[in-house]
Amino acid sequence: MERPADPRARRLFGGSARALGDLAANPFRADRDRIVSSPFFARLAGVTQVISPSGSGLLVHNRLTHSLKVAQVARAIAERLTADERHRDLLDALGGCDPDVVEAAALAHDLGHPPFGHLGEQVLDRLARQRLGLPDGFEGNAQSYRIVTSTEIRGAATTGLDLTAAVRAAMLKYPWTRLDHPDPHPRHLVPPPRGAAAPADDPASGSVKFGAYRTELADLRQAREPFAGRIADWQQTVEASVMDTADDIAYAIHDVEDFYRVGVLQQGAVSAELMAWQRESGQFRAMTDAALGGTARRPGAAIERLRRQLRRKDGWISDDEAFAAAVEHVRAELVDGLLAAPFDGSVEAEQYVARFSARWTARLVDAITVVAGPSVRSGHVLLAGAQWHEVQVLKFVHHRFVLARPDLALHQRGQARLLATLVEALLSWILDPAEEARLPRRLHDLVELAEAELHPRTPQRDAKARGRAIIDFVASLTDGQAVALLDALSGRSGALWTDAFVL
Repeated sequence: MERPADPRARRLFGGSARALGDLAANPFRADRDRIVSSPFFARLAGVTQVISPSGSGLLVHNRLTHSLKVAQVARAIAERLTADERHRDLLDALGGCDPDVVEAAALAHDLGHPPFGHLGEQVLDRLARQRLGLPDGFEGNAQSYRIVTSTEIRGAATTGLDLTAAVRAAMLKYPWTRLDHPDPHPRHLVPPPRGAAAPADDPASGSVKFGAYRTELADLRQAREPFAGRIADWQQTVEASVMDTADDIAYAIHDVEDFYRVGVLQQGAVSAELMAWQRESGQFRAMTDAALGGTARRPGAAIERLRRQLRRKDGWISDDEAFAAAVEHVRAELVDGLLAAPFDGSVEAEQYVARFSARWTARLVDAITVVAGPSVRSGHVLLAGAQWHEVQVLKFVHHRFVLARPDLALHQRGQARLLATLVEALLSWILDPAEEARLPRRLHDLVELAEAELHPRTPQRDAKARGRAIIDFVASLTDGQAVALLDALSGRSGALWTDAFVL
């Protein structure tokens, strides 16, 4: 196929879109089909969103259903914006907003999430940097970008999915590397963009969140080239901003829905927190930070800390009146609405949950706007102030009443130890010269790929290639495969010819 004239449609390798049908006229739809046909996409059905789907017996979202909902919301936003004549000229000036690009990027945005979700991401990052000597460590967004550009297979060569520049750029929620691109690096901006700041206890480690490893830097540059001069080097494209906003919306709504269904989110606890703050907000606001920190168990104190955090980090949009209105709206919708009756699995209960999700999704999608000069902490596409505050309060409910639970922490500590033990077991195997010929073929291929990416004079090149290969390998497992593989390596499993061990 002749290379498309539109630079946004340029692929890394110029492959034909006809591989999955006659879609050459719409390369962005071809990208969508390439993504959903990938085994990395199918794998997301077995990867944790918040609670592991493996053996839980609970009907909760996994990374696949999350990605599908993000794609649905993202496309709705893009279609609404492109149909509105008020935004048309600005969208064109910023580089365009194609619903197919947005949908494809949303479907691909979580391909790199490892077993056990965000917990696995943190564990693999620590092991990659501290145990395996990889300065880039591990980051789920960067791993997603690596998959579509490097480690996924198309045809006879390891070339990634050969996606268009527009879709790859739209995947970049954090369009920078961990340490040195672009220059100056966005972590040095005051304030830095969301995710760009370095951790306070390890400032030399670079940004907490980033979109690509250095091995994929050339791909990142090529993807962003059509947008040069339109948006800042560190700023999301419009399509990435739509995808990122849709991710926030889906996360805020369906996590509340999940934990209402399983009985974790209780009316009494949520009501006590929100209503105590409403009754005593004047008292809370008069307290010093030190005094507030000493009232961890007092109802209302946690949401007051949220208000102060938003004022401190997001003063560009945070507003006390809007925050109070958001607390009231969420209280009315949750305490007096969704949580008023326990979920009992009835048709009526299912209908109520469906109406709650549909109502919130429509409310938030309708509140999306586009701005020419956003805050450093925002993208060009963003929620209106009232709805932005409501999303923050919904996410607070999830963090406070689900993620902070001791029983979930107990479960996650076990998962963290499992991943650390698995990485050590694979490292021991890969270093055993007597077992080189019997390494899993996928792991052997990943070592070769990592070696080819590194300059021959790279210090400790062999060790770094092995480390990256192990991280790539573990990150490609489902929750269940990670458990089963460690059982096999530990001698606890008597199974042999099963899917989990076809390596």
